[in-house]
Amino acid sequence: MELTDVILSRRSIRSFTEKEIPSDILEKVLEAGRVAPSSQNKQCWRFVVVQNEEIRKKLAFKSGFIGKVNFFIKNAPVIIVACADPSRSVHLNEQDYYLVDTAIAFQQMILTAWNYGIGSCWLAAFNEKKVKEILQIPDKIRIVTLSPFGYPKERPSLYDKALKTFAGSKKRLPLEKIVCYDKWEL
Repeated sequence: MELTDVILSRRSIRSFTEKEIPSDILEKVLEAGRVAPSSQNKQCWRFVVVQNEEIRKKLAFKSGFIGKVNFFIKNAPVIIVACADPSRSVHLNEQDYYLVDTAIAFQQMILTAWNYGIGSCWLAAFNEKKVKEILQIPDKIRIVTLSPFGYPKERPSLYDKALKTFAGSKKRLPLEKIVCYDKWEL
């Protein structure tokens, strides 16, 4: 696929087949994150790749803010947890760049996966403390996001359809609402 096609066609996937992700493809996905740019090349990100079924189930049923809201991730063959060490990052303009740097790396991974037909769903509704407990992540490390990775089912689940409707996933602001030239005019 052309890069623009990958970017424009990518969507959140919440229904996965049982097909495993080949290790060479998973390595390409991880490599895409590794080579991402970061502020002062600090590379503060770290990734936990969860393939063990029992651990995936724990994350699915015990990591959500509200009950079992993340239950759908149990069916993905891989869950990747994007972490960062803030002490290995830059703080400029009153901003912690570990969030930006890790997000860039993870987005490169998500787009690379999509190029190979592997779907994902960027999650924010997780309980960081519970995820840290399950994966034995040290206190000083922050979890920026996590995502299931897997091959999309041909037919999305009812849950998937409901969430897309609730989130308004297809609604995007037009360029004139988000872009101005030479000065702020929004």
